Amino acid sequence: MESDSSKITKTVKTSTRAGNYFISNYPPFSFWSEDHAVEVELALNSEPNPEAKLGLYHHIPFCRKRCHFCYFRVYTDKNAKQIQEYLDGTITELEAMAAQPLIQGRKPYFIYFGGGTPSYLSAKQLSSLTDSMKAILPWDEAEEVAFECEPGTLNPSKMTAVKDIGVTRLSLGVENFDDHILQINGRAHRAPEVYRAYERAQAENFDQINIDLIAGMLEETEENWQRNIEKTIELSPDSVTIYQMEIPYNTGIYKEMKASGQLVAPVADWETKRRWVREAFEALEGAGYSIASGYTAVKNLERTKFIYRDELWSGADLIGLGVASFSHAAGVHFQNLTEIEPYIEAISAGELPVKRAFRTTEEERMIREFILQMKLGHVDLNYFAEKFGANLQERFEDQFSGLADEGLLHLEAGEVKLTRDGLLCVDNLLHGFFLQQHRDSKIV
Repeated sequence: MESDSSKITKTVKTSTRAGNYFISNYPPFSFWSEDHAVEVELALNSEPNPEAKLGLYHHIPFCRKRCHFCYFRVYTDKNAKQIQEYLDGTITELEAMAAQPLIQGRKPYFIYFGGGTPSYLSAKQLSSLTDSMKAILPWDEAEEVAFECEPGTLNPSKMTAVKDIGVTRLSLGVENFDDHILQINGRAHRAPEVYRAYERAQAENFDQINIDLIAGMLEETEENWQRNIEKTIELSPDSVTIYQMEIPYNTGIYKEMKASGQLVAPVADWETKRRWVREAFEALEGAGYSIASGYTAVKNLERTKFIYRDELWSGADLIGLGVASFSHAAGVHFQNLTEIEPYIEAISAGELPVKRAFRTTEEERMIREFILQMKLGHVDLNYFAEKFGANLQERFEDQFSGLADEGLLHLEAGEVKLTRDGLLCVDNLLHGFFLQQHRDSKIV
């Protein structure tokens, strides 16, 4: 018997733009400079904006295995001693940050553990790390503690430890439910581990469980994608995040392409990936979900929030701990050193482990918030008039008109609303809102 979701494949056609590169910040990273460390010191020595929430990001760069599509800073060869040395270094970094005027006396509103694989750490390491962090910056007023997991690392005691440290939003990096596709893409876990991890997470009664999927992995097929949708709906998580497979230059897949002289990525094309995400969104909506961003469907819009994303996209101060982590503090972007040994050396020497930085202007901060909020699928223009004194309807009249003619957005009562076609390719639309000097530049 043919499922409803498989019927969608035959009837839905996307008309979105091809191509993509996930936009996570602005101005582009290529404009950040390695000689701007003084800007970081000035930012950290400034008085905090009472309107800006404070967030912490902790990067755990360790994994059981490096996925073929991964482009993050991760390590698979560190022993227990080296891992502990790194964790101790992040605590030293947090102590130094907490003593700065910008941070001193403030409590984090949100905390995010990302990777790599935060759940790679042992239960003992997690407890010790977070106890030390809470002693420096108490979490008692935090609205969200988000934590990324690889399903195969979550035995019962680990899952209990994750709940005990205060995690409210657990995100399972499922990516796909098919063992062959997981294997060929370099994932460490397999489908049975997904189901066990999900059951354990439900038993611990986390406030929110999110499942990550990737549309267009190596050897992804129409049939497999439909099964992924069906299995996700069967599990019924609070939130589902779907990414479209990208092949940046620093992934294993790209390196293999370059070595073989292959010019086309061996994954689904953009039209297919857009259609697959559309099918997933429509099936999830049919199951009672609402679409909350270009990547996310949630069961309950009122109850299921992603505070890390929403506050970061509205100008919060974010302090990133650990190798290669990103921060945004008092209008200054900065990234830590991107290799673990220099990072630890800088921390041991009592130095800020900064690799590159960029001081934004108010106009750049306005554009940053606007393009990031576009990824939600709707933007309140009154927010920008009140916060920045900017009339974006006039400023971006040409851009809005052009995208409206393409059927990708429309203006309605002071709000920009992306159509489903626009939402499916939202990152592709954002460059048109960059300042002229930042267009046609490298993003990385």
